[in-house]
Amino acid sequence: MKLKITLFVMIFFSVLSFAQKTVSGKITDEDGVAIPSASVTIEEPGKDAILAYAITNSKGEYKVTFTSAESNVDLKVKAFNQRPLTKQISNSDQTMNFKMEGEATEIKEVQLKTKMITARGDTIAYDLKAFDSKSDRTLADVMKKIPGIEVNTDGTILYQGNAINKFYVNGKDLMEGGYGTINNSLPKDAVQKVEVLENHQPVKILQDKVPSDQAAINIKLKNSVTMTGRGEVGTGFGDPWLWNVKLTPMFFGQKSQWVVNYKTNNMGEQVENEGNILAFGNRFEGRRINASQNDWLNVENASTPNLPVKRYLMNNVHYLSANYLTNIDKKKEWELKANANYTNNAVERESYVQQEIFATEKFPASTVFQNVRNNFYTDKAKGELIFTKNAKKGFFKNTTSFSQYWNADRAVADRTVNSLVNSKRYGEEAIESPTTSFQNSLSTIVPWKEKMVNLLSFISYQTDRQTLEVSPASYLQIPGFYTPSATGLATQNMRLKTFEANHSANIGFSTKGWTFTPEIGFNFKSTNLISDLYNVLTGPSTPTNPINTPLSAYSNDLTYTTATPYGSVGVNYKNDSWMIYANFPVNSNNIKAEDPARSVSKDVNKVTFEPNIFAQYTFASFWKASVNANINNNFGEVNTAYSGFMMTSPTGINAMKATNPIPQNNNKSAGTRIEYRNPLNNLFFNINYRYTDAKRNLISNPTIVQGYTVMEYLEQDNHVLSSGYSTEVGKYFPKFKTNASVSYSNNTTKSDLFLNDEFFTNKNNSQSLGLKFNNTYFSWMSIDYNASITQTKQRSAGRVSSDADRRGFTHNLGLFFYPIENHTVGFNWDQVNTNAVGQKYHNGFYDVSYQFTWAKKKIDFEVKWMNIANKKVFETYEIGTTDTRYTRIQLRPSQVMFTVKFNFK
Repeated sequence: MKLKITLFVMIFFSVLSFAQKTVSGKITDEDGVAIPSASVTIEEPGKDAILAYAITNSKGEYKVTFTSAESNVDLKVKAFNQRPLTKQISNSDQTMNFKMEGEATEIKEVQLKTKMITARGDTIAYDLKAFDSKSDRTLADVMKKIPGIEVNTDGTILYQGNAINKFYVNGKDLMEGGYGTINNSLPKDAVQKVEVLENHQPVKILQDKVPSDQAAINIKLKNSVTMTGRGEVGTGFGDPWLWNVKLTPMFFGQKSQWVVNYKTNNMGEQVENEGNILAFGNRFEGRRINASQNDWLNVENASTPNLPVKRYLMNNVHYLSANYLTNIDKKKEWELKANANYTNNAVERESYVQQEIFATEKFPASTVFQNVRNNFYTDKAKGELIFTKNAKKGFFKNTTSFSQYWNADRAVADRTVNSLVNSKRYGEEAIESPTTSFQNSLSTIVPWKEKMVNLLSFISYQTDRQTLEVSPASYLQIPGFYTPSATGLATQNMRLKTFEANHSANIGFSTKGWTFTPEIGFNFKSTNLISDLYNVLTGPSTPTNPINTPLSAYSNDLTYTTATPYGSVGVNYKNDSWMIYANFPVNSNNIKAEDPARSVSKDVNKVTFEPNIFAQYTFASFWKASVNANINNNFGEVNTAYSGFMMTSPTGINAMKATNPIPQNNNKSAGTRIEYRNPLNNLFFNINYRYTDAKRNLISNPTIVQGYTVMEYLEQDNHVLSSGYSTEVGKYFPKFKTNASVSYSNNTTKSDLFLNDEFFTNKNNSQSLGLKFNNTYFSWMSIDYNASITQTKQRSAGRVSSDADRRGFTHNLGLFFYPIENHTVGFNWDQVNTNAVGQKYHNGFYDVSYQFTWAKKKIDFEVKWMNIANKKVFETYEIGTTDTRYTRIQLRPSQVMFTVKFNFK
């Protein structure tokens, strides 16, 4: 491990080993008039590779910085209607002025090649037309093909492997991070270009003072006032009758913007997550979260396959959302945003698992056969109101959000354990889980003379109620609770009340490029947990057969509080080459857990120093190198402190011993990154390395008996060590109209664990090789292809040692043919293969489609046949530390859809 760290440190500093040189000057024409937008490039003699470049400003001035080991370099100047210049100069700092001769530029030389990717400062702009194909209809279709940009399956947009922090349309942040709706439904024809804003600081008053290493996306539309949107209406044949409706009108004006979205289907498309926050902005904007339930209790869940969701999701979903933004003052500094969404979703799922549990010293080997059928019901609403002022002379943002859930889950489970006399069990499980959540976040930055005063406040209150019922009670095998004759109902109740308040104030002052921000704050969180497990049996109530009486060993009334006053100093620096930001907080952690009935009285009072540092160096125009490191401490939550057993699922019991201390986890991590992005030759590259050491004072000690798990913890220091590196290279080839990228990652984790009181050491190594490319070279065909090869090696050492290797291969091929104008024939192939200990499973899925486009009206008529082979189950085999699992999962059958697709304007 030390060798890897040393290697990456050497790589990082090797790129800095050659001194940077700067050439600056002015470009004019024959009459001495400044030439703006001329390109100045530096190249090594005899090599067709650009070291650095610059674009002249309105005064014809340029400044280009480069690094080279050569004694001389070539400087080249190009401008429209001017004769190109090439001059060999020494590798040194110097000033070079040039006077260019006029020369008419032939139109044939003005190609899309020079315009598809342009850069100015920290902004890289992509012409959308250079990357789309005839089959693309929305922004998301094209975004996936742009070099340097990736779109994850959850909709998150990555630039150079990192998530963006903002998503703008014409410079306005309508969606406040929940940009999935626009990305999926904005017609590509409405977009002029996609801009990447590198090192984007969204708070204007902090620009040039507090740097950022994240990028933002700005969608620049063709018109400053745009009424547009996308719609689909479809019906199909399957079991049952199928439908798919999408209606998303949009308006983008100079003063106001809005998006209304209604989507419903039962054909396996997951649309309900479009409202999730994917970009969280900057801490100075306040705190925003994706409100979620505390899902402590669960029915047994059927497994899900490693497949596109459309292959297995049996759904019936209705999703409605509305987003509105308007300026409320004449200067257009104040904005009001109102966002709301509602989801109603019903999902069916079924799987079969054969689990082989390894023998331990205390328990023999066993085999568990289980079939689970689920019905999941989601019913939730969310509203949000945001007031924002983002100006050079001040910042204000208040976000108020409210969420309500009325969720419910159902399960029917058949379980057989081969080594038990009464081995066959059948259980019906149900959970009701209403949740109410409220948050308010306030942040304001006020200039005070030459300083800035920032006040931050976050308040959150949430209640969770969950009731898990299992019938008959004999389905359970809880120690001290299970009786073979129990035919009644077992009920686990749980209620959580959580209040959180974070308040802070800081003052920032700047000098010579440095900004210092001392801050004081107070964080408080209080959670009350009440839980009881009831055994409701049939027959009369007797002292030995109580009815509706909670079992004392399974009751909790715990209050868990955390109070953390802190002080910190933020340090930021930015110039043309360096960007540094760091924070040095000192926290006084005061944690207390109390449950008098269970004799729980625990506390921690500890002062911690938790610094984090980031430094980035930009050189030779195209290169960036960065290092980062941080230390943080975690002292657990209420779910690590209760001591009364809780049935978190019908197959598991969790609790901490009353004598166990509060968990204390210390995490240290460090990483480095080298990044190259050259818009002139359409090449993007990055390599990353990270090492993490997590020290814990408690270690889990699960007891697994016949597939039933009781989780406890032992007091023992232990470490989880992880390291990993990844790299990705992407390039667009204009001549072949091809965008291609190759990625590789390697991650290793080492940890200690207990199982049935036996000690094990565990090491996991996972590797992944990915390939992605798309091609639109031929007028009659386009190709999209994604593939990945994975390998996982698991090594466990203890009384019984085990080695397990697992290999996987997945790919997706999309072929589109255009035999006649306005006619498209599509073919899609998803393949997922697994191979573990001689167990091989190949899962292939095929779709075909035909689409006719009414060009005059811009309406598409599509017929699509999905899962042609009518593959109804997905099979896979996995090897874990304690068991092996063969899994068979129900999939969507073959189905045919007819869909009409259109733009609203």
